[in-house]
Amino acid sequence: MSLQVNFAVRENVLLVRLNGELDHHEATTLREAWQKELANNGVEHVIVNLQKLSFMDSSGLGVMLGRYKEVQAKGNEMVLCSISPEVRRLFDMSGMFKIMKLVDDEASALEMLGVASCEMK
Repeated sequence: MSLQVNFAVRENVLLVRLNGELDHHEATTLREAWQKELANNGVEHVIVNLQKLSFMDSSGLGVMLGRYKEVQAKGNEMVLCSISPEVRRLFDMSGMFKIMKLVDDEASALEMLGVASCEMK
């Protein structure tokens, strides 16, 4: 299964929804698309919805960490939400939750970032 990516913007927040498998074959494409969205949409914060991501390897962690550093360098936040059990195990083992915030769902992430939680496109 390949990776499907959906980007949406809500006020100053970029929502990244990942579906499928994020491995070294998909990592470069995702990184480039994500950087383009950050540059072109004037967003500050990022929410990454991992609910439908069934697999991720270390190259996927690298993409996440790189975008996290990019967002943090500008004084903004990146929040993870709705993580699948399979992917959560990788984040737990890597220690990524020591630096990245995790909340239950998109509404909670939007609230954390000070954006009204109504349905996003």
